[in-house]
Amino acid sequence: MSTSLHNFAFGVYPYIAGTIFLLGSWVRFDREQYTWKTDSSQLLENKMLKIGSNIFHIGIIGIFFGHALGMLLPHSWWQLITTDIQHQYIAIYSGGILGIMALFGGLLLFYRRLSNERVKAISRLRDTSIILLIVITAGLGLNTIFDSYHHAAQKDVSEMLLLSEYLKSVATLRADASLIESVGMAYKVHMLVGMTIFLIFPFTRLVHVWSVPVTYLKRPYQIVRSKLSSRQT
Repeated sequence: MSTSLHNFAFGVYPYIAGTIFLLGSWVRFDREQYTWKTDSSQLLENKMLKIGSNIFHIGIIGIFFGHALGMLLPHSWWQLITTDIQHQYIAIYSGGILGIMALFGGLLLFYRRLSNERVKAISRLRDTSIILLIVITAGLGLNTIFDSYHHAAQKDVSEMLLLSEYLKSVATLRADASLIESVGMAYKVHMLVGMTIFLIFPFTRLVHVWSVPVTYLKRPYQIVRSKLSSRQT
């Protein structure tokens, strides 16, 4: 990858993806609120959805918070509770388990949309495509584990620290693409595909992530009665 392309991919593209992610989500909520949902197909097929969705969501949520805490927290905070090598091994094993969960759950959901005729009939191309893209991203993330484990075995945490500093520079609006020039291509491809998910996020069913159902915790129970029980009362 040439220097100019590298600088665009990791110095400019993150902000293009982030801007579209935020503005696109706001515009869709403002103009197309009736599309702000997951378009559940549970009534058409429940067994594979229940298994795949639960495993997938546990994996994805764990990966998201793992990346946020592992990469964005100050390095000095981590040193208070663990060493850099231990930190890298924690990331390898927890990321591996959660990544496999996300990959397996995503593949099951993807297969469900292609194999079940009723689900396939009501699926939009963007629904199937975004699941596939997330599965690819999870697979690319798992691919980086081999390189991470090799470096950890040699007690080399330099790549982990460079990636962390790079993500911090992006988050603080001063992206420094030069920090990861020497980082392995596996990490770069994983990050680029991940940023592309943020880029197309507003145009997919993923917008439901914004609607975290916190109010459900204090919502009263719904009373559901069958026709038979209504007649008896």
